[in-house]
Amino acid sequence: MATLHSKNSNLRALEPEDLDFLFLSENDESFWEISGTQIPYSKYILQKYIENAHQDIYEAKQYRFVICNTQNIPVGMIDLFDFNPQHKRVGVGILILPQFQGKGYASEALEMVIDYVFLYLNVHQIFANIITNNQKSITLFEKFNFKKVGIKKDWIFTNDSYKDEILYQLIKTPS
Repeated sequence: MATLHSKNSNLRALEPEDLDFLFLSENDESFWEISGTQIPYSKYILQKYIENAHQDIYEAKQYRFVICNTQNIPVGMIDLFDFNPQHKRVGVGILILPQFQGKGYASEALEMVIDYVFLYLNVHQIFANIITNNQKSITLFEKFNFKKVGIKKDWIFTNDSYKDEILYQLIKTPS
């Protein structure tokens, strides 16, 4: 897959040199609540993941883009998941490292991914699952016209309590 470009960032495939970036990101416990991770990943497992990252989204049903700044430094990731070509839908999730938050990388990445999935994957809708207290993500997705369509009550169990999760959808409008 070619790199997708915007003004201040680009999206690219995982590369072998992303191992340390992936190791630090995946093993940062502050992200586990949104990623569903419960145990740390070894570098060996992540290396195998990178080696298989070339799989076509139609085969793997998921795809991870690395979000890079103009100096090609990884600042985060944007994932496509639960890709369903029959029903023409795909989920999206974004993670921006704390030191790069608030600089517009998530907005640019989401805009590029929306354009990409509607044009190249021919999906009818994109969905996102956002914990109700994640105001930054709520604001981001609503900025791109994702609509709140439901609340999954007590959906996420973390720190000995349950949290609700909002389901957002963006349905492609006819051109």
